[in-house]
Amino acid sequence: MSILLRTLAGVALAAGLATSALAQTKWDMPVPYPDGNFHTKNVIQFAQDVDKASNGSLKIQVHSAGSLIKHPEIKRAVRQGTAPIGEILESLASNEAPVYGLDSVPFLATGYDAAKKLYNAQKPFLEKQLASEGLMLLYSVPWPPQGLYAKKEITKVEDLKGLKFRTYNATIGRIAALAGAIPTQIEVPDLPTAFATGRVDVMITSASTGVDTKAQDYLTHYIDTQAWLPRNIVFVNKAAFDKLPPAEQKAVKDAAATAEERGWKLSQEEMTIKTNALKAAGIKVLPPSPALKAGLDKIGQQIAAEWEKQAGEDGKAMLAAYRK
Repeated sequence: MSILLRTLAGVALAAGLATSALAQTKWDMPVPYPDGNFHTKNVIQFAQDVDKASNGSLKIQVHSAGSLIKHPEIKRAVRQGTAPIGEILESLASNEAPVYGLDSVPFLATGYDAAKKLYNAQKPFLEKQLASEGLMLLYSVPWPPQGLYAKKEITKVEDLKGLKFRTYNATIGRIAALAGAIPTQIEVPDLPTAFATGRVDVMITSASTGVDTKAQDYLTHYIDTQAWLPRNIVFVNKAAFDKLPPAEQKAVKDAAATAEERGWKLSQEEMTIKTNALKAAGIKVLPPSPALKAGLDKIGQQIAAEWEKQAGEDGKAMLAAYRK
């Protein structure tokens, strides 16, 4: 009898272990930026929080720097279910729907308080658009304000004419076109080579990207225009999320809320740290001249009007909520 009981106990233990193994879900999460980037650090902490809250039943493996799926393909991969979860720069999808480009309308929201207000006005419409594509928003975190990098001082918009202007979304392409520059699509990992080989001359991006890509090796000036605060979005395939047990769904949502709050604080810290790092590396950090600011403001007003017209009633509603 004791042998039989021990045998049954062994079978039960093996079955329990097998059930536990089967109950564990693993999600691969492609993200576009390297491990040292504050967005990626925040994602990694998010994944760890999910692991802890779910007692290890849901594990998210973060694949940084486009190592699993390149940045332009991440949203499609999540939509198709190739990857269940991912992160992108929101405006990268602005050619798909106007709502994705609101955060990058230049000179509309130029500080963190304004950017948060803009996000709150946009969020219901952003969630609606993602839902129409079978996706669900988890959280969104801004980059530090955007500045203009160049190989020389830029004192007016006319100085940009004819220069190859790095773009990463439709709005930046429009800025380049209105300034008389030549829009050139370049992804972050390719920036050093692109500048070194003359494929691109100027770019608008954050101090973070400048430090990450060692801008001092190929550029000389950073003009702190604080043009806008573009945001990254982290989202999940809704069908994959719906397959999770309620406890795991709660773990994901709770971790996402924490990541969003933490990420906004990290972004503000990043702005100070990385701007100082640019200075320390030898980049000349300058405020925009009055002529440059006036010229860029004029471009921003035109782009805002164009965006509102393209976005229709939803666009008007978002801007009205923001401007209250």
